[in-house]
Amino acid sequence: MTTHAPQAAHTVTLPGSLDEAVAALAAMPAAVPVAGGTDLMAAVNSGLLRPAALVGLGRISEIRGWQYLDGHALLGAGLTHARMGRPDFAALIPALAAAARAAGPPQIRNAGTLGGNIVTAAPTGDALPVLAALEASLVIAGPGGRREIPVGRLLAGVEMLAPGELIGYVRVPLLHAPQVFLKATSRTGPSRAVASVALVLDPARRMVRCAVGAVAPMPLRPYEAEHWVASLIDWDGERTLAPEACAAFGDYVAAACIPDPVPGLDGSGGGTAHTAGEGTLPPAVLHLRRTVATLARRALGRALA
Repeated sequence: MTTHAPQAAHTVTLPGSLDEAVAALAAMPAAVPVAGGTDLMAAVNSGLLRPAALVGLGRISEIRGWQYLDGHALLGAGLTHARMGRPDFAALIPALAAAARAAGPPQIRNAGTLGGNIVTAAPTGDALPVLAALEASLVIAGPGGRREIPVGRLLAGVEMLAPGELIGYVRVPLLHAPQVFLKATSRTGPSRAVASVALVLDPARRMVRCAVGAVAPMPLRPYEAEHWVASLIDWDGERTLAPEACAAFGDYVAAACIPDPVPGLDGSGGGTAHTAGEGTLPPAVLHLRRTVATLARRALGRALA
């Protein structure tokens, strides 16, 4: 796989099914699973990781597609970004398809997988805010069988993968409603997000769900902003909002995800949202907050258009 691989991994196992992969990991506790390897092999090449063994997941066809189940899409963890970016998948889950198309250059999209994006849990992972906004759940396969957990609990570190466990599938509700993913990138890295926003409408539950990525170690959900803007939408009518309401929503989201600094015990070093305002934020943080506000405003406007 790379010039470093033979020295780093003494054993490479290529199972043909998810159960075989679990068995291989159980038999070799020090083994590391690898799918696309876009993050793992970079760590190997840089000397940050020296796995004793690798369990390759590339031959497991059952996790490289998707199926429908009880109003949900059951997405295989081996789905590549390139596959999710195609029109047929975009018709199914538009925001996740948009995130997949924005995931990087073609070589990354062709190799990187949905499961790898989740397990790596990099703050800039494009799929993560979409999965958080969709309130997706993970089907975990392990020596004790299969279990399901909300994706947010894994990303927050509340629940972790146990030894021998793998993400087999991602269960996503099919909302059949508008959903949007937008991101802002840096000048030095055109594919790496400095901020991203995923927004979905849920007409059946009369909800707006929003998640902000890249500004914190995990995607952030501005629940109060979601509830506020959902209360303004005429769900039985044309679902339109005045531009002022969309702008206020953007500001609400940005302030929730990038709050004003908390005052010190001596009363210095910050202020509250009512007294301090944007003037207390460093210029770079203030710019990031404005970026998030713009993304959230545009995402809501596009979803309602």
